[in-house]
Amino acid sequence: MKKRKNIFLSGAPSSGKTTVIKKVVAGLNIPPNRPANGFYTEEERTEGKRTGFTINTLDGKKGYLAHKDIRSAFRVGSYGVSIENIESIAVPSITPRNNHVITLDEIGKMECFSGVFKDAALKALDSPNIVIGTITRGGDDFIKSIKSRGDIEIHEVTVKNRDLLPDLILKKVAGLL
Repeated sequence: MKKRKNIFLSGAPSSGKTTVIKKVVAGLNIPPNRPANGFYTEEERTEGKRTGFTINTLDGKKGYLAHKDIRSAFRVGSYGVSIENIESIAVPSITPRNNHVITLDEIGKMECFSGVFKDAALKALDSPNIVIGTITRGGDDFIKSIKSRGDIEIHEVTVKNRDLLPDLILKKVAGLL
């Protein structure tokens, strides 16, 4: 049996997955510091209404993952998906580096429109690096294949456990190092 060094969160929209990821990243910066690279996504809201999603790398790069105003052949609902930003911002951020923890938020429908992203995600998961990420519920064959890997564990984020998960994940990371 493979060591489960890839720790993922899944759950309903707005369950707190990205908030958990951000708390884990903050915890990695507490001594003993554990270097990290990668990205997380966030909703963008205008006047209380969701208008898009941004990609935010841990080293400060930012761009739209999807937005209502983006014209693209790749769409999810009313959002046009920016394959260019996925490939120029998200993909380089998840390249395995030394013993960095890789943050991958998320493996979802929008990101998986890019074959380059899927290849990069597999390289990260196959590397010796610990990967902490989120993965959509359900999903296509690619997403299902990720979920069935022997080196991945998935935690369902709920209102009841979302405040406990950051410490649990940080303890697992410490145990894997």
